[in-house]
Amino acid sequence: MATRAERLARANRVAEAALDKKAVDLVALDVSELTSYADTFVIATATSDRHSRAIADAIRDAEIAGGAHPLGVEGYEEARWVLIDLGDVIVHVFQEEVRATYDLERLWSDAQSLALSAAATG
Repeated sequence: MATRAERLARANRVAEAALDKKAVDLVALDVSELTSYADTFVIATATSDRHSRAIADAIRDAEIAGGAHPLGVEGYEEARWVLIDLGDVIVHVFQEEVRATYDLERLWSDAQSLALSAAATG
């Protein structure tokens, strides 16, 4: 299991890759005490299908460059909600209306927010 510092570093790396493609409203949640399948959720908003795919591609490329490979990607073709499984980190790239519909921040309201670095928040 990754330490909190390691989880935060990975969340920051993912967030920075998303921000490079102009993702907005980035949030990182520590879900390590709430679920067994992930330690961290990173949630981002995209403005279009193409934007969602560009953000997902940037995150995948950053992980591969760092020596890691996504375990799976769901929703890439439709791109309204792209889920990237990085093992201990699950990334959700939503278009705005889909993010509002599923409202993961409310659903996982017991999770602690992770403070992303200044570089990862723009």
